[in-house]
Amino acid sequence: MMKHLWDANTPEAFWQLETAVPPEVWQAAIAEAAVTLCLPGNVTAMSDLLMMTLGEGQFGAAHFEPPTSIRLYYHVKSYVPHGLIMLLRRALGRRQQSRFLLGWPHEDRYARFLWRVMRGVLVRSGCSELGYRPFWPGGARFALVLTHDVETARGMDYVRAVADMDEAHGFRSCFNLVPERYPIDGALVDELRRHGFEVGIHGLTHDGRLFTSHRLFAERAARINHYLHAYGAVGFRAPFVMRHPQWLQALDVEYDASFFDTDPYQPVPGGTMSLWPFFLGRFVELPYTLSQDCVLDSILHQRTPEIWLRKVELIARYRGMALVNTHPDYLSSPTCGELYRQFLAAMRVRHDAWHALPYEVARWWRQRAAPEAVPEVWGSLTPDAAGGLLVDGVAETGEGHRPGHEPSHLPSDPSVGRDVCPAGRRFQAPGRATSVAEESAQSPNGMSGGAASEYS
Repeated sequence: MMKHLWDANTPEAFWQLETAVPPEVWQAAIAEAAVTLCLPGNVTAMSDLLMMTLGEGQFGAAHFEPPTSIRLYYHVKSYVPHGLIMLLRRALGRRQQSRFLLGWPHEDRYARFLWRVMRGVLVRSGCSELGYRPFWPGGARFALVLTHDVETARGMDYVRAVADMDEAHGFRSCFNLVPERYPIDGALVDELRRHGFEVGIHGLTHDGRLFTSHRLFAERAARINHYLHAYGAVGFRAPFVMRHPQWLQALDVEYDASFFDTDPYQPVPGGTMSLWPFFLGRFVELPYTLSQDCVLDSILHQRTPEIWLRKVELIARYRGMALVNTHPDYLSSPTCGELYRQFLAAMRVRHDAWHALPYEVARWWRQRAAPEAVPEVWGSLTPDAAGGLLVDGVAETGEGHRPGHEPSHLPSDPSVGRDVCPAGRRFQAPGRATSVAEESAQSPNGMSGGAASEYS
């Protein structure tokens, strides 16, 4: 059954404790903490909780089926003027956000659930401290992952400029290519690999029809797998981040990046609520956790990366993964390009992040979960006097500040860390919701290991 695709992501597997804890202790702590998720019904079984959150089951049984309006839109899209498309996108985005079931741009309920479960385990087991496998190498507080979806030939022409920008700030990134939409510059792909970048596959034709039917998906999946092997790619992201967790199992990948933690602005809005990678059947899922550049620039008209930076603060508190998805097609514009440049400059001066390529994160996450994996140093989990959890001596609300008292360079967000369900949340009946051990000696794309007008 599809719901078992997420079964490897239990709190016990997430925390990776040094000392075994009896199953009944985990079960009791999970049942007690489940209320934090604000899910419909009295759901306490872990497989159901995972299906409702990571599996987006809270949005209804037909959530991953594109509605008729979306299918019609992609049939006529190529004939609609760009200006009208953006007006439609803005109107649809406002409508979807007003009916959205999750918080945005911050949704921390799943994180608070995991923290509350762990505190419950500590209290119920009578332990004052437990060791855990650190989430990231070298004691990093969070992982930083840069990805770029190249949607059009115009975007392909701007890839080198984006790579140069990343490299100038000390970063490397992954470029996801559409193999049957535009000519792919093989010499440029080779150059990217030589400079330590990664290449992934971004659908097949980028026409919005990949998930129209299972038969069509299966036909295209065979060709996508061909291109994955041809380009030495191990990762995939679906165009327009349309997605179907069961169908995606047909792809020969190490990781997928078609999901996100929360996003009301996509053709199929929703979210997994996860700030971390997770196992999705046979591969690792890397959800993007920072809003797409096209949303900030073209929909919300942001001129600074403030929304991104605030989210990074939340992600760092919870030892999560800050994964951003931008597009050379959009970054070629002065406003979007400057927004991204400012973000890179802000990340460059941080010393608490593990910057890694997507394939490195996926392999690390799998290695971390291996039973034989033993960290050089175990992390520390202790309950605090205020009823929370200290991870390596730090409360989930950060180092010395509380929600509503963010660092001075960021505005406060009173929704973060509140132990209540979002105001106006509407539970939906089934149906469509309205609203490391050892590094690999050889990496994909031939690299050595180590650290526009459309949505993707």
